[in-house]
Amino acid sequence: MKSSFNCLFLLLLCFLHCVASSTVRQRDALNKFYFNNGVGTPSSSTSSSSSSSWASSLLSVSGLKSKVYDNSGLKEGDKVVRLPGQPEGVNFNLYAGYVTVDRANRRALFYYFVEAVENSKSKPIVLWLNGGPGCSSLGYGAMEELGPFGVMSDGKTLYRNPYAWNEVANVLFLESPAGVGFSYSYTTSNYAKSGDRRTATDVLVFLVNWFERFPEYKGRDFFITGESYAGHYIGNAVINKETDSKGAFDYFWTHALIADETIRAIHKFCNFSPDARRTAPKCDSALDEASLAVEELDVYNIYAPLCFSSGVTPTPKSPSIENFDPCTSNYVEAYLNNLEVQKALHANITKLNYTWSSCSQVIPSWSDQSSTMLPIIHELLSNGIRVLKYCGDIDGVVPVTSTRYSLKKLKLKVKAPWRAWMLNSEVGGYTVMYDHNLTFATVRGAGHEVPCYQPARALEMIKNFLQGLHLPSI
Repeated sequence: MKSSFNCLFLLLLCFLHCVASSTVRQRDALNKFYFNNGVGTPSSSTSSSSSSSWASSLLSVSGLKSKVYDNSGLKEGDKVVRLPGQPEGVNFNLYAGYVTVDRANRRALFYYFVEAVENSKSKPIVLWLNGGPGCSSLGYGAMEELGPFGVMSDGKTLYRNPYAWNEVANVLFLESPAGVGFSYSYTTSNYAKSGDRRTATDVLVFLVNWFERFPEYKGRDFFITGESYAGHYIGNAVINKETDSKGAFDYFWTHALIADETIRAIHKFCNFSPDARRTAPKCDSALDEASLAVEELDVYNIYAPLCFSSGVTPTPKSPSIENFDPCTSNYVEAYLNNLEVQKALHANITKLNYTWSSCSQVIPSWSDQSSTMLPIIHELLSNGIRVLKYCGDIDGVVPVTSTRYSLKKLKLKVKAPWRAWMLNSEVGGYTVMYDHNLTFATVRGAGHEVPCYQPARALEMIKNFLQGLHLPSI
């Protein structure tokens, strides 16, 4: 997720969320999609045994059936009794641990599962993936954005997040691929083979085995959500990028970050087509000027304050959910490298020879990535999977301008025109609905990590989509 600015234009992708329509359950739509694409024949039964049959049929593709392992009895050992520094009054269960995705190479992915605060037995499951590629869903998603706890500035104490997504769903955070966070491979040469396809395959194997470990969740409505580059994992995991890079520079110009002369030169000399062999020298010069103009900003939120601290505080500062602390990553890193925390989470059982970090230190390269995700989005829509793409409107990494340019390429008809959506008598953002169940929404005042900057609006948005409702109007 935290890619460098120079990598920005290779990794542009808005937040992709697959959600259920109000008339067709997400599980049924995904079943139809998988099996219409040659993955065997699904059973019409919703029993636990038929769910296992469905999983085996799914994994029979590419020889993955052999990767359904015995997970019996492992759930109990994954239950988190209490996290160090945890506040009182926690009334939901936490689980964390490893799921093997490749026994031969001893490759395992680390997960953190948070049951819903109320009615967990009837609430849907939301899988959350962070991007990067190579950044941690535990560190970013769970501990900084939408998880039940935040970390105070002392790096030791937790506080409750009143806008956590487990208010409306059971939430599963996954560190992927192997080499990210606590996820590992004993065959370390695997790290150099990391890429979109391998990550998607491992996530699929993880999910099938996780549901074997938690069979009571089989048949539950299931939503795949992610942030930034995680859209690649989501699209490929469901079936087998292109936001317009020009849009990023147009965003910078329309927000008075770069000069008129710079944007004119970019429009005149730069070719952002995936087929472009090389850039012209005058394009390179214009891009350098644009990069220089924004280098003193946090481009993930162009109006955010910067962090000027490299560590934690001796005593915890009073936390504020509504005013995101730009140094939060420092506190999370200190917390997750605490040995007592790792023990409570059943993490780092192999004693990794490196510290936990928010983005991988051991993945040296990325072997494959799609030049565009638009065909995958189109195929998802064609198979009845409802898709929400949302963006924070002050995100300079995946700006709304780029996403709007990309959505235009899908050539979908507008079903419900652009309008404001509301929360607490204020504009929460803007939204438009297209044919084939595609919704685009902005979140006002949010940067790249939307729940960090606008937690209440993020929760309102996901709550409505989980329930198959439109975002509230005036």
